[in-house]
Amino acid sequence: MRKAFILDTNVLLFDPQALFKFGENDIIIPIVVVEEIDRFKREQSENGRHARTFSRLIDAMRSLGPLSQGVALPQQGMLTVMLGGDQKLPVELAMEKADNRILALAISVKQENQERPVVLVTKDINLRIKADALGIVADDYEPESVEPEDLYAGSLEIEVPLEAIEEFRCTKRLDMQLKPNQYVTLIAKDQSVMAKYSFADKALVPLLRPTKGLWGIFPKNSEQAFAIDALLDDRVQLVSLVGKAGTGKTLLAIAAGLVKTVDEGLYHRMLVSRPVFPLGKDIGFLPGDIEEKLNPWMQPIFDNIDFLFGTTSEKSANRGAGKGCQELMGQGLLQIEPLTYIRGRSIPQQYMIVDEAQNLTPHEIKTIVTRAGEGTKIVLTGDSQQIDNPYVDSANNGLVYLVDRFQDEPIAAHVTLSKGERSRLSELATQLL
Repeated sequence: MRKAFILDTNVLLFDPQALFKFGENDIIIPIVVVEEIDRFKREQSENGRHARTFSRLIDAMRSLGPLSQGVALPQQGMLTVMLGGDQKLPVELAMEKADNRILALAISVKQENQERPVVLVTKDINLRIKADALGIVADDYEPESVEPEDLYAGSLEIEVPLEAIEEFRCTKRLDMQLKPNQYVTLIAKDQSVMAKYSFADKALVPLLRPTKGLWGIFPKNSEQAFAIDALLDDRVQLVSLVGKAGTGKTLLAIAAGLVKTVDEGLYHRMLVSRPVFPLGKDIGFLPGDIEEKLNPWMQPIFDNIDFLFGTTSEKSANRGAGKGCQELMGQGLLQIEPLTYIRGRSIPQQYMIVDEAQNLTPHEIKTIVTRAGEGTKIVLTGDSQQIDNPYVDSANNGLVYLVDRFQDEPIAAHVTLSKGERSRLSELATQLL
């Protein structure tokens, strides 16, 4: 039997195309949702763009017939915009709240046809709880979800005969069928060797190992060695690094970007960006021009670059100490900006790093990656366990969505980093807190 899906406002702000993703079922949009969408349409944020997209879609459907009576969707479903139900709720649920009016409509729709399944789709946890208490089935909207334990890791360990390792060391090649750019640790008795599957060679090949490291940074474990290979391989245009705090994701990405931009000159500049989401309560508007407003958000980037230049570490003092971010920006080799203004841009011949990508939605990830022009390499880093965006979680954020979709593509590589190397204290905090 056809189901009736009632969509909440946050679902349409998350994905305005959600109207077309429920197959041959009935889609019901409460009129209060249309009112709430209307309040967002003037914003210049992603929510505002999604609100305008939804409004245009609904307006276009009016030509197919009265929305109050239902219009056909491409997947043979029906879309209806309905007024609030006349069902009375318990006194604790005031009808002045939009959420409660949606619940009243859901109850009315259910009572009209007791046999037809009615599902309230919302990303609001508390609304799902209230719906359950009223006997209404409520689900989260997760069109492209990948559970963390099922996410493609990018590497694996394989036990092989000792002769296979000896052959690989001698010929620099070992025939094996894996995913493109998948990393492998070959193990035989007490010996092991790291390799990467080359889609072009259809075999395992050795990793790229810079003799001088990345601006003085050397891999501290096999995962970092895999990451360095992916970051330095010019045939790989899209790299995703997923791992907990302190595993070196951002530092390695920036170090590789400096090698490719400053040392080799392969890219015109290194573009570094990150979504602007505060940890804890927001402190409000920041004074100054756009550069001054961005400084607090981009401080982690500045810290890593200063460390690589030696301004915070005497160990790398001879590698350009005293230059820092300002000189790179003055030379046009480094650009740091928010993701807010990336829509519509074309970014050719640049090494682009998107930090904290776990806070992005799948739609935002698509917007970013489609900005890549000829000769551009994009590196996305993040930790799915540290999400500040209330509209995504560890299973449906844009970073895991991208990893899942690109795992079979020869121009993409993914590495999962699990061992913290920041400090003993940082590693213990990650494990115990």
